[in-house]
Amino acid sequence: MLRFDLISIFPEYLAPLKLSLLGKAIEKGLISINIHDLRDQTKDVHHSVDDTPYGGGAGMVMSPAPWGDAIDQISSDSDQIDLIILTPAGKKFDQKMASYFAQRRQLLFACGRYEGIDARVGQYYAGKSNFKVHEISIGDYVLGGGEVAAMVIIEATARLLPGVLGNPESLKEESHSIIGSSEDLLVEYPNFTKPAVWRGLEVPEVLLSGNHGAIAKWRKEQAERRTDQLGKE
Repeated sequence: MLRFDLISIFPEYLAPLKLSLLGKAIEKGLISINIHDLRDQTKDVHHSVDDTPYGGGAGMVMSPAPWGDAIDQISSDSDQIDLIILTPAGKKFDQKMASYFAQRRQLLFACGRYEGIDARVGQYYAGKSNFKVHEISIGDYVLGGGEVAAMVIIEATARLLPGVLGNPESLKEESHSIIGSSEDLLVEYPNFTKPAVWRGLEVPEVLLSGNHGAIAKWRKEQAERRTDQLGKE
């Protein structure tokens, strides 16, 4: 079982993680998702989790103390944990990273907000032998917090686990899993379903032919064309 832990000041934001594909995976015992409220680790009456930045500047920085206490409470020295700090300054998430995470035992997501989490949190846990720290972004833009990014990574990772998808063969014929002529990864080809004609638009004839070899060739060509077009945009 792959265990997901998420720390956030808005735990209710993460409710969709119990729905649909992920909810069924939880019911099957394939994954567990545990959500933790960072404010439970605060000491003052206001449940403060942030403070002004050293060096000046706009915004607030999330304090290291509640983060350290929250992470320590979730982990033990015997656990092998991947700590994922969501930040627009991190490495961009991709399918290769999802495949790596799907082979791990426990993923712990630090869903920061404001100007981010005090950098010493990542530095401290990077120095512990049972932690591997990743600073990750899901794109070249800024969100209000790490919760949405965490949900993206969890769904992309969990669906790669055996038993999560109804038909595991579908993993071989989707974007970023199809291998092109140059051994590069391609986006998926266009898909069609019934009816054969809709609003004057017809399904490509080759897909109606029943010729599996011709269909496979067409799909690969379309995937390569789509991928090439994306590279030119």
